[in-house]
Amino acid sequence: IEPSLLNRGIFILAEDMEKAAAVSNLIAPEHLEISVEDPESMLDFIDNAGAIFLGRYAAEALGDYCAGPSHVLPTSGTARFFSALGVYDFQKRSSILNCSAQGAHVLARTAGELARSEHLQAHALSAEYRLNPDLD
Repeated sequence: IEPSLLNRGIFILAEDMEKAAAVSNLIAPEHLEISVEDPESMLDFIDNAGAIFLGRYAAEALGDYCAGPSHVLPTSGTARFFSALGVYDFQKRSSILNCSAQGAHVLARTAGELARSEHLQAHALSAEYRLNPDLD
């Protein structure tokens, strides 16, 4: 343990648990152990962690080797924008949009403006083509 602490260890003292959670979210740890009296109450404050271990009995090694959570976790702060490897990473998914004439009419102006802001004139025109003056 000592070499790890000397190499990359840090101790951060926070005023309260919400501030501790905010610091944790900035660090986005691969593993986060929450060993407090009511660990479940902290979940609402944690946004960025690869795996979260709740309570004094939820040792990281249990999750790593036999309790079920994925051991393929985002490292080096990447938990801010990646999740643990899971079953959905091995499935092909497609997004599907089904839009009525009225729905397309409602969205067309906004889509056109956004497309033009990206200099995608054909995209803008394809959206605005769906404008229906009868629906105004």
